[in-house]
Amino acid sequence: MTDYEDERIEFDFFDEPETEEAPRPRRRVRPQRSGGPRAPVPPTGVVPLARLVGLIALAIAIVVAFVFWVGACQGKSKHDEYASYAALVHTVAASSNSLGREFAGKLVSALKQSDLQTSLQQYAQQEQQEYDQAQQIHAPGPLRQIHQQLVDALELRAKGLAGLGDAIGQWNPKSDSSTAATPGALAAQAELLIASDVVWEQLFRGPATQTLKDQNVTGVVMPTSSFVPNTELVSSRSFGVLLQHLKGASTGGKPSGLHGSALISVVANPGPTPLSTTTATTVKVSADLGFVATVEDSGNSQETGVVVHLTISAGSATIKRTQTIQLIQPKQQETVTFSNFNLPTAAFGNKATIKVDVAPVPGETNLHNNSATYTVFFTLG
Repeated sequence: MTDYEDERIEFDFFDEPETEEAPRPRRRVRPQRSGGPRAPVPPTGVVPLARLVGLIALAIAIVVAFVFWVGACQGKSKHDEYASYAALVHTVAASSNSLGREFAGKLVSALKQSDLQTSLQQYAQQEQQEYDQAQQIHAPGPLRQIHQQLVDALELRAKGLAGLGDAIGQWNPKSDSSTAATPGALAAQAELLIASDVVWEQLFRGPATQTLKDQNVTGVVMPTSSFVPNTELVSSRSFGVLLQHLKGASTGGKPSGLHGSALISVVANPGPTPLSTTTATTVKVSADLGFVATVEDSGNSQETGVVVHLTISAGSATIKRTQTIQLIQPKQQETVTFSNFNLPTAAFGNKATIKVDVAPVPGETNLHNNSATYTVFFTLG
């Protein structure tokens, strides 16, 4: 072998290629914002995790909002249900209350037996209609048993009125032979009317109001109902006076005993400011202006249906009001209030007069103390 070949072999043996390292991945360089430091690069996996947490929080918020919305809807639905029921009950109560006032007025003004009997029978039929209407009212679940007490109260009123009508129809004013139309028997029938007020207030309205509190229902009020606001009106004594009036009217006679009514005083409210028949009185006018008249039974007999008139004369304007005292005992005093006045402009600054007159009761002969006239000046309060 030549020297050249020896050198070549020796070179091939030792001339091995150098070991090359694997190329390193290039780091992605985010462009740097002008005018500020480079934004930090979040570690791998942080952004998806943050998004997941945000989605979970949003879902929780939606669920919570939905729960509150459902609860609010349920609460509104419950309130509307109770409010609708109370409105229906209010309609029945208002009608029955109006009938009770008409009944009281009829008792104190009746002069003919047949008219009174017919009126009582009509009242019984109307109350029966209220009873039927109440049975058709759908009460909310917690009030269904309590609602039955309302129905029972109306039934008592219908029965009481029908019983009074039948008793008056059986009464013979010439002989008083009917035991069904004695003052005591009439008062016994009227006890059903008094009991109806107790049932309504104590067994219906009270428990119904408590149920509303237990159900967390606010803003709903159960109405009151009072068919006989003055129990003395249906007492044995009052029915005795009624029968005397009916008997006197049927026979053409006059009531026995001393009868009379007297006007005691008139006071202007707010104040109070007593009116005088001798000197002019300045009356301050406000939204709640009213006049209170005090009347006394000046006889020795019970009086019913005492009518009181008030007349205001101011320039060319005339305002009239009428109130009725249902029942007044001998030597006792009762008051009536006249309100809701809308005085014209002419009433201010000029002299005005107020006249109060008590209508004579049956058998009254002395009328000198039944009326009075007062001079007043109205000013803005």
